[in-house]
Amino acid sequence: MTRIALLATLLGSTLIAPAQAEEVTISRELTAASLHEGALDMVAYWAEVPDGALELTATFRDRATDDEPMRIVMPMQDGDALAFGMPGYDGALYAFARSGQEISISVEIGSARIASAE
Repeated sequence: MTRIALLATLLGSTLIAPAQAEEVTISRELTAASLHEGALDMVAYWAEVPDGALELTATFRDRATDDEPMRIVMPMQDGDALAFGMPGYDGALYAFARSGQEISISVEIGSARIASAE
């Protein structure tokens, strides 16, 4: 019985690949930051808008194709956080969080994910 448990543990540890992650924080208006983990390159910046939101613009491009870039524009209020995957790129989870005048962005590459809001 001990051998079976040991074998199961060894097989499980070799079949599960560790997640890869990258993170940036943008703390100044109109200052760009980029992420390059996974199949997509992403560049993002924010601009302050009249209602106190920071409007984040992020552009994603598959570096292996000539496809048109994908772009999102979203206002973020202080304390907002969300995470989502890009269509056609299973396993990449992009997370965005605003705290004060900073927006942190990360990408985690792992197994297939679904969108979430916090």
